[in-house]
Parts: sequence; C-alpha cells; structure tokens
Amino acid sequence: MNTLRIFIFMLLLNVALTDSVFAAEIYVAPNGSDKNAGTKQQPMATVAAALRKARELRRLNDPQIKGGISIRVEKGLYQLTEPLFIRPEDSGTADSPTTIEGAPDGQSILSGGINIGGWQKVTDDILGLPPEARGKVWVADAPLTASEGLLFRQLWVDNHKATRARENDAPTMSRILSWDHQTQTCWIPVAKSTDLSHVKGMEMFIHQWWAIAILRIKSVEVQGDSAKLSFYQPESRIQSEHPWPAPWISKKTGNSAFYLSNAIQFLNQPGEWYLDAEHRKVYYIPRPSEDMHKAVITVPCLENIVKMQGTVDSPVSYIGFKNISFQHSSWLRPSKNGLVPHQDGMFMLDAYKLKIPGTPDKKGLENLAWVGRPAAAVEVAYAAHTVFEGCSFEHMASTGLDYQRGTHDNEIKGNLFKDIGGTAILDGVFSDEAQEVHLPYNPADKREICTADHIENNLITDATNEDWGCVGIGAGYVKNITIAHNEICDVNYTGINIGWGWTKTANAMSNNHIIANKIHHYARNMYDVAGIYTLSAQPGTIISNNLVDSIYKAPYAHDPVHWFYLYCDEGSSYITVKDNWCPADKFLKNANGPGDVWENNGPQVAAEIKNAAGLEKQYQYLLKYKSINLDNQPINHKE
Repeated sequence: MNTLRIFIFMLLLNVALTDSVFAAEIYVAPNGSDKNAGTKQQPMATVAAALRKARELRRLNDPQIKGGISIRVEKGLYQLTEPLFIRPEDSGTADSPTTIEGAPDGQSILSGGINIGGWQKVTDDILGLPPEARGKVWVADAPLTASEGLLFRQLWVDNHKATRARENDAPTMSRILSWDHQTQTCWIPVAKSTDLSHVKGMEMFIHQWWAIAILRIKSVEVQGDSAKLSFYQPESRIQSEHPWPAPWISKKTGNSAFYLSNAIQFLNQPGEWYLDAEHRKVYYIPRPSEDMHKAVITVPCLENIVKMQGTVDSPVSYIGFKNISFQHSSWLRPSKNGLVPHQDGMFMLDAYKLKIPGTPDKKGLENLAWVGRPAAAVEVAYAAHTVFEGCSFEHMASTGLDYQRGTHDNEIKGNLFKDIGGTAILDGVFSDEAQEVHLPYNPADKREICTADHIENNLITDATNEDWGCVGIGAGYVKNITIAHNEICDVNYTGINIGWGWTKTANAMSNNHIIANKIHHYARNMYDVAGIYTLSAQPGTIISNNLVDSIYKAPYAHDPVHWFYLYCDEGSSYITVKDNWCPADKFLKNANGPGDVWENNGPQVAAEIKNAAGLEKQYQYLLKYKSINLDNQPINHKE
C-alpha cells in the first residue's frame, strides 16, 4: 500500500512539474544554443529552432501542448541570416495557439540587418570626393554575402537613418527642363560647380503628381548649363510610355522636381553615406553628435524578416507575435530594375498609353498597366486567426507588415510603425501581376479574398520616407475589414487608402469599416491626396467618426490646391461617409458611382467624436514614439 501511495504521489508530482515547465514554454536567448532543450535554464539561440521544436511537439501530439505553446524570446538582438518561415505545420488551434512573445518595450529584436565595424578616418585622396568633404569622411569595408559584396540602400547610425549621398541638401530639389518621350531622355539644369563625371550607380529621384520614380542613370551628356540623362531598362521605357503619373511640365506650377543621388561627388554633408560597390567600401560623414569609435552602424541584408505562408486549402492559423521588434529590412528592386510606381507603391511592370481607348470594363480608359507588389519586412499569405500585438516595426526599406491574400480573422493591434520606407500596413490583393490594374478583381474562390481582418490601435509615424507615394494603411480588394482607432502622422501621401481598380463594376470588396482613426500631418510631399481615399465599388462600406487634420503644404505639388480631407475617387460606389471631423468641407467626389451617402462631415461634427478618434486609452502609451513635423513645414488651412 505504501508503495502504491508513493507511485501515485510521484506521478502527480511529475504532472505538476510538467505543467509548470510547459504549458508548453520554449525559451530563446542571445546566449543560448540551438542544441539546448529550450528551457529557461537552457535556452535556444534562435526563434527558428524554437519554432521547429514547437512543430515537433504538435506533430507528435505531445500532451504538453494542451493550452498552447509559448516561445519566450528574451531581450536582446537576434540578427537573422534568412527569413523566419512559418508554415501550415506551425499552426496552433483555438484551444492551443502558438505565441512568439518578447520582453516588454520592444527589447526582443528580430533584425534583418548586419553591423559594419572597423571604421577609420580617411587620410588618402578619394577620386571624385568634393573638396569640402576632405578630412571629414570615414570608411569601412562593406560586408560580404558569400563571395560578393552586400548591396544595400539604407544605413542607420545608432538606429538613426543616414542619407544616401545626394546632390542637394534635403528637402531642396531642382526642376527638370524637359522630357523626351520618344528618345526616353530628360534634360536637367547643371550648375557650374556640379560634377557629373562619375555616373556609375547614379540615380534620379523624380516627383510626379501622386508618385515618385527612381531611375538608374545610364549616361550623362553635359552641354553648357544643361545635361541630357538617359536611363537603363526596363524603367526607361515604362517611365516614358506610361501616362499616369508622368513627368510634369508646367509654366504655371513648375516642372517635375528631382534630385540625383548615389555618387561619390555628392558626399559632402554630415549624415550622408556612399557605397562604392565596385571596391567594397562604405563612406560616411558623421553628424556632430556621433562618435564613430562607439556608434553602431547597421545596414539591411534581408528583404523579408518573417514569411508566414500557407495555402488556400491549408492556411497558417492560430499563431501570433507579441512584444517583438522587427527591424532593418532591405528592398533592392530600385537598384536592380529601377522603380516606377503606379499608385500606393505598386510598381509598374509594364504600362503604356492606348492609341484607341477603351476596355470591356471601362470604355473611356486610355492607358493600361500591370503592377508588382513591393517586398515587406513581414509577409503573410493564406493565414487565419494570426495576431501581431504590441510589436514594433522600425527601420524598414519598404512595406512594414503585408497581409497579401487568402487571409481572414487576423488581428493587427497595438503596434508601432516608425521609420518605414514604404507603406506601414498593407492588406488584400491590389492587382495580380497578370491582371491589368483597371480590371475588377473578383476570384471564383472567395477564400482568396482578405476578409474580416482587424487593424486597430496602431501608431504609424514617419512612414513612406523612401517611396513618397506609399500610404499609412493600404487596403486593396478586401472584405469585412475593420480599420479602427489608428493614429497616422508624418506620411508623404495619403493616410488610409481603401480600394483599388478605378471601376464601378462589382468586385471582391464589400462591408469595410474605417472607423475612429486619427490622421494628421499627411501629404508632406505628394498631392492628389486625402486623409482617407477610396476607389471602386464597395457595397456596405462605412467611413465614419474619423479625424482628419493638418495637411502639409507640399513644396513641389503640381497642383497646389488639389488636396482633400476625404476623397472618393473613380468608381467609388455604395460607400457611406458620415460624422468625420475635419477643419473644413474640402472633399472630392470624382467619377463616383451610385449609392454613395455623405452625411455630417466637417468642422460641425460633435467634439466627442473628434476626441474619441485615434488610439484608445490602453494603447496611448505608444504616443511617446510619435514624431510630428520636425522640420516645421507649413500647414494648409482651409476656411
């Protein structure tokens, strides 16, 4: 009898110990090893290894997973050498989800970057370096990937983004003289002091209505005080053939603004850097506050930090991230293929003007375009019941978080998006690469449509800082989506875009809710813009209780008055816009379809609606990370 009691006692003790160690918990720490067991005392070194361990527990149906799996990521920097790939086999269940959770305040960092050390002050002459920069430049060896030098377009010094060497100090830009669409060349003014002899790698950044373009320069022909630029393909053809948006020529409001970048002769200001890819050297002029012996210099090496991808029949489900900081992502398309965006950062793969207008869906259409989607630091496709909560997305070259297709019932809440090169959050298909952008998307398999995703209580600040034509939150062909109580500020174009396609034809969109968001200090550089912008038919969509305020006076806008607080563009149909506060009735309804309802929008909206917009109380701690108008740019005021 005593033996039996002892056996039962030991069995119960074992169960108790198992429950306390697990529920199931797997620990990851910077000083860990992937050969370890993953306990708090013996943590693993990578989230990838912990995820594999969790996958095995689920495959074997281990009883320890009852109640879920928690991968505990201790504070520290985890620099990834490949994206963290999350598969259907990593899925949890409603009763047993998997959570990848970090330490509070973004101290658990998954980084796609690499540090550059060994900086030395330059003492030798550098061919092409301007005289005013001599004695100020530091140099280090550029990193290698396998046997090749790493290509990158961003550099952060102590997580403050540095400026790729450019001819004019930001925000100053010059104006083009002309654009020849037949020869695909551009004439620009050239000051006597400007050196254009070092052309290899040089790029042109050009402002065009609601989008920019980045063109790789093939040759420069200087003639007196002007120069003729030619460009590499494919961007040369696309830039010269597509009509919207195109280089702007206007005596009234000025021609398209531009600047040149990425040449050694432009390296002359503190905070500027230049990569000599041929000789594998990185040059930098420190800001007065920076000590190059102590500074941490980071460049991105991964375009994707996380890829979560299922299939239409086997989606990833019930897995989430909490309190994880995603940092330092790359995007190399502009360096490899140039960049000619169409709208919202979707770049053109092909585009041209029609000699005879019209398509079956749109009789007056005079151009065609096919677009690709920019890379994102975190990409999600075919996923359900996933969560990103309390995370931060910072120091990214392009999109922050992208729910691309086939998703439903996902939560993106309480996150910080800051220092984002492109759009902070994307959701839904915009156009498949094989489908012309003006044709309505309405797949036979409705599981392809991003449905019932929730984007709530996120702070987005200093986004779109590389591709100015991107947006704070962009939603394409989505259904039953909720975008609520987000705060968006300091973006170069639109705050929230909902819709795609420019058509009144029935499509995949319906019943979307854009509620109680706070959008301010937007359109820093691009016009034909609004705080909230819509496209195409969206039966049942409601835009209400939002606050839109403080639109910048964009210095290079082609049409200085073509800005709005709310803007329903081509094809917008069956949308209700009501009870949105803004300082004036400055709205646009352009080529709208039937069924739109506008009620009580403007400065007369009740104060309680205005005051309730933006982050709810439990998420307002994020506001300490907000940056607003650091350059004191003037604001439009419409009476």
